[in-house]
Amino acid sequence: MMYRILVFVFLISGTIMAQQDTPKNAFLEKWKNSKDYLLKIAEQMPEDKFGFKPTEREMSFKEQLFHIRGNMLWLGTTYFSSEEFDREKLKENLPETKTEIIALLTKAFDKVYTRIQETDEDDLKFEVDFFAGRKSKLQILNLLQDHVTHHRGQLIVYLNLNDIEPPRYVGW
Repeated sequence: MMYRILVFVFLISGTIMAQQDTPKNAFLEKWKNSKDYLLKIAEQMPEDKFGFKPTEREMSFKEQLFHIRGNMLWLGTTYFSSEEFDREKLKENLPETKTEIIALLTKAFDKVYTRIQETDEDDLKFEVDFFAGRKSKLQILNLLQDHVTHHRGQLIVYLNLNDIEPPRYVGW
């Protein structure tokens, strides 16, 4: 019996390790979970509270979501495609309803996922010009995730300030 349990644990851990065998695969797994977690947070906030902001100098809940989307699309387009990024186009036809905003955010997550999935693993070593100096594309991946995490943390505070319980944390 103990032998079977050990074999099962070994097989499961091997499968998990295989999914994260490269930085790209580790990112893609985390990106999917990050998407799911952020969308749950957006779902938790009632639509009539999407304009909430804790102080005048901060972005509203909705503006945070648009900001996260814009950053994802900027980094994903500029550093992982040959497409020209148009920042002004981001501001066109922004949706107002919660359902439309969540759909727009979902589409942005999926677009970045596809671009990274199509990126050659060796390409992550390539350095690019960035406003903070030369960075590898792997560093840009880290920035993509870090930026989402930063603003998602703010959104969790927004939920708590409205006495709304945030969804359970999703890590890897």
